[in-house]
Amino acid sequence: MNDKIQSGLHSILSRAPVVPVVVVERAADAVPLARALVAGGLPAIEITLRTAEAMDAIRAVADEVEGAIPGVGTVLDAAQLEEAEKAGARFAVSPGATPRLLDAAAEAGIPLLPGIATAGEAMRLIEHGYRYAKFFPAEPAGGSAYLASIASPLPQLTFCPTGGISLASAPGYLALPNVICVGGSWMLPRALVAAGDWAAIEALSRAAAALRA
Repeated sequence: MNDKIQSGLHSILSRAPVVPVVVVERAADAVPLARALVAGGLPAIEITLRTAEAMDAIRAVADEVEGAIPGVGTVLDAAQLEEAEKAGARFAVSPGATPRLLDAAAEAGIPLLPGIATAGEAMRLIEHGYRYAKFFPAEPAGGSAYLASIASPLPQLTFCPTGGISLASAPGYLALPNVICVGGSWMLPRALVAAGDWAAIEALSRAAAALRA
C-alpha cells in the first residue's frame, strides 16, 4: 500500500472527531445536507452506496460544497470504487476487505478505509501495508473494550469505529490511543433530513465536532 495514500487518509480522518455516515434518499438533499455538516465542523462526509441517488450525491457535493471532503461508503467492489472516484469521492470506505477489493484499492487514486471485525482480519490488512481501518460493526463486534484490548498486540493499525455509535458512546472510543475518529449518523435524524431542517443538523454537527475540542 502506497505510503502517500495512507498519509492522505490520515489527513482526511484527522480533520474532525466524527465522520458522518450519510444515506441520501433524495438527491436534492445532498448539497444542503453537506453544507450543514461542513458548517458544523464535520468536513469529511461518507455518502453510502445504499440508494440509487448516492453517486449523484457524491458528484453534487464534490462540485458544489466548499470545504467538503466527499467520501463513498459501502464500497464492495472495484467497479464501485472506480465510479465513485470519477464522481469526485476523495476517500472510500468498505464494510470489509476482500482480496479483489484490496487489489483494486492498490491501483486507485483515492485511499480505501477497509473494514475489519477481528484480529485476524486486522493482521491481513497489516500484511497489505494498511495503517488505518474501519472497525465495523463497532458496538456488536465488541465496542471500545475490544479496540482497547487489541491496541497493544496490533499497534500498526489505527481505527475509525463505525456501527451503533452515539453521541454518548463516542467519547469512550475517542479516548483510545488507536482511534483517530468515529463514524456515525446520530447528527442526521431522518425526521430532520426529511423536514430539511439544516440548521438543526448543523447544531448537532457542532456538538459532534466538539467531542475532541
